[in-house]
Amino acid sequence: MTVTDFLEKWGRTLFEGPLARTGPLESPRELAEIRFAVLEEVRRHSYRAGARMVFPFDLVRVTMRGVEENRATVFRSAFFRQYLEHEIQGKLRADGVRFPERLQAQVEVGTGLPQANEPWLTVAAGSQEEAAAAKRPARLVVRAGSANAAELTLEKSRVHIGREVDVYRQGGIHRRNDLAFAEDSEANRSVSREHAHIDHDRKTGEYRLFNDRWYAPGTDCGTRIVRDGVSREVPRDTRGTRLEDGDEIHLGRAVLIFEA
Repeated sequence: MTVTDFLEKWGRTLFEGPLARTGPLESPRELAEIRFAVLEEVRRHSYRAGARMVFPFDLVRVTMRGVEENRATVFRSAFFRQYLEHEIQGKLRADGVRFPERLQAQVEVGTGLPQANEPWLTVAAGSQEEAAAAKRPARLVVRAGSANAAELTLEKSRVHIGREVDVYRQGGIHRRNDLAFAEDSEANRSVSREHAHIDHDRKTGEYRLFNDRWYAPGTDCGTRIVRDGVSREVPRDTRGTRLEDGDEIHLGRAVLIFEA
């Protein structure tokens, strides 16, 4: 069984429940090696505090080197990261170890031939806050439609996206869009004046997409994310939707790629 096949079956089992499982899932040897290294790192960094064991870190960073280009996509996918998080948190719960609620896995994949004496897999426990401070800002790349910039680096804590640069209401200017689809085209006309915004939490490094459009209940919300080939709506709410590297953001017929 390939890693891709295993993750697809694991995902069906996770989201469809026990009825989706026809038997125990035996992971490929490579995946079993990664899982062992990750859980061993978590065990090494756990310690006793009072009556219980504690794992104090909220980030487990997995770095893979020398991965073939045609196999890198699966290891960069959200499914693989979710699999690691599920295994880490499940093991900690089973062992009665306390850990941060926001515990996440981060996967970095390097392609090409590995260097001499360079380990192909390393695992390290760390802090999301420190990782966010060291990471370069994310960016948006325009895939469909024509905006005032082909690319936009997300350096601000909030970035607005819409049809025009300056949005006026009675009394004057109401909002200024950082990324604007002002030219007249079919794709651009599908973007609302105040379509969406992205907030960046500098402490955790998280980017969240918010739908700013007003729409009637039961009608198309006009904002979607396509991730791992699956489309999901981004409704207008106060929580927003967390963005992940490689997400396609669909604003009507305009499309942006989120690169983190």
